[in-house]
Amino acid sequence: MTATAADYTWFEECFPELAEAYCFTLVHGLPPAEVLRRLQGREEPARTGAEEIVEAAFALLDSDDTQQLIAMTAIRDWTLLIEPNGYLGVTEEKVLLASAGTSWISHFVNINGVDSFLWAENGTKRLSFEPGVPDHRWGTTPDELLEVMHRIGFQFWAETSDTEENLSEAAAFALAEHLTGVHITPELLRETTFTCGSTRIR
Repeated sequence: MTATAADYTWFEECFPELAEAYCFTLVHGLPPAEVLRRLQGREEPARTGAEEIVEAAFALLDSDDTQQLIAMTAIRDWTLLIEPNGYLGVTEEKVLLASAGTSWISHFVNINGVDSFLWAENGTKRLSFEPGVPDHRWGTTPDELLEVMHRIGFQFWAETSDTEENLSEAAAFALAEHLTGVHITPELLRETTFTCGSTRIR
């Protein structure tokens, strides 16, 4: 059964600091060390739980605002990357190169409400859109997931009312789960010891 936005409404409530600005990425078939290598990153000390990785990310930015922390863990045959206050996972000029021979699914939001979803495979952008405005989509297969997106709960203009809660961020998590089979849980974010690295963002 396809996950829906309702399955991820816990994220903002349980992890308010991370939910303010983040990028979540899932990469198929590559271990964390290889993903970090493709992103030309360097190793950082491991951290346990979302609170620690948020603290570490902002500490790194305070000491060197050209570096972005990336927290990683393997989930079956996928590697999950979390960037507190980051956006590398949806930066196409880096992602399309890094996605050679694999699938790369990423979603991002910042403190100003700017958001993005990217699905790349083997150097090709298959789908990109803003979760808050799913009516506009780009890529080689922009409509392949359209029916799924409706079921998940993305709010298309013709279907939105003034009384509906905006669940675009939760819907992005659900769409990533649909593409990868990886279900993100509060326990995973609280209890995982993440392999960490950093990479230059400018």
